[in-house]
Amino acid sequence: MFNAEQKTAPPAGSAFAPARRRRWRGAHVPLWFIVPALVLYAFVTLVPSARGTLFAFSDWDGISADFDFIGFGNFVEVFTDPLATAALVNTFVFAAVTMILQNGLGLLLALALNTVVKSGGLLRTIFFAPVVLTPLVCGYIWSYLLAPTGGVNAVLGALGLDSLQQNWLGDPQFALGAVCVAYLWQFTGFSMVIYLAGLKALPSEVIEAAVIDGAGPVRRFFSVVLPLINGAVVINLLLTLINGLAQFDQVYAMTGGGPARATETISTVVYKVGFQGGDVPYATALATVMAIVVAVLATVQYRLTSKQVDR
Repeated sequence: MFNAEQKTAPPAGSAFAPARRRRWRGAHVPLWFIVPALVLYAFVTLVPSARGTLFAFSDWDGISADFDFIGFGNFVEVFTDPLATAALVNTFVFAAVTMILQNGLGLLLALALNTVVKSGGLLRTIFFAPVVLTPLVCGYIWSYLLAPTGGVNAVLGALGLDSLQQNWLGDPQFALGAVCVAYLWQFTGFSMVIYLAGLKALPSEVIEAAVIDGAGPVRRFFSVVLPLINGAVVINLLLTLINGLAQFDQVYAMTGGGPARATETISTVVYKVGFQGGDVPYATALATVMAIVVAVLATVQYRLTSKQVDR
């Protein structure tokens, strides 16, 4: 007989619905853990940045509540201002020089320390120690060392090399190079650690196979080691480019942008124009242009270098 209480069978596929919901919830659980950080980042960084960018299109004096929108007038001034143009050139020169030298020196140190068994930990600590200093403190230290009566000239005089003594930070020919030296002294250890981590992760079997095949040290480096640490290379290039373009602390502590604008960068101009001069809209426009340039260059560099990793 037909049982009136017998339940009808569920539609096809409905038995899998709870499982699908559980999988969906499980896959999105990690997202909830980063929501607080994203909200905090939005309120602390994104919202103020977006609000500040609006002032770049205005004539706000930085004090009153009344201002008018003037379109792209401030941005036009950025590209016609000789000070901004010179600062942009100095910024690119500084970023290019420090990016190349920091990565080259960091990789050489990592290769050397990777072969050192005894005292390797001590040497890594010594080379990495300057990184923990704040750039402002590092800038003041080097400003004392490079002063006309500072340590560098004192050592040159003690060695009988008086002809090489210079006013390192007061001469436009040497000022930017001196700042680059101080920057490299502090941050080369950071790149070294990243490269060293990549070298430590290399499979020993691959290196041993290259040795058995008769590959010399140079051939092993370019054909085996470098392709395998390409991930570390991409990270280092990206970080050094961004940090070099945004450098402010050491430049301002050592030279303040001088002498004769020889070390003026976009960051120092933004500080002087916005905080000291009170021209907030122009400083915001300059900072916005620089942020766009950094984002574009970083994206292009990442795409170019990441293709090598994929290969």
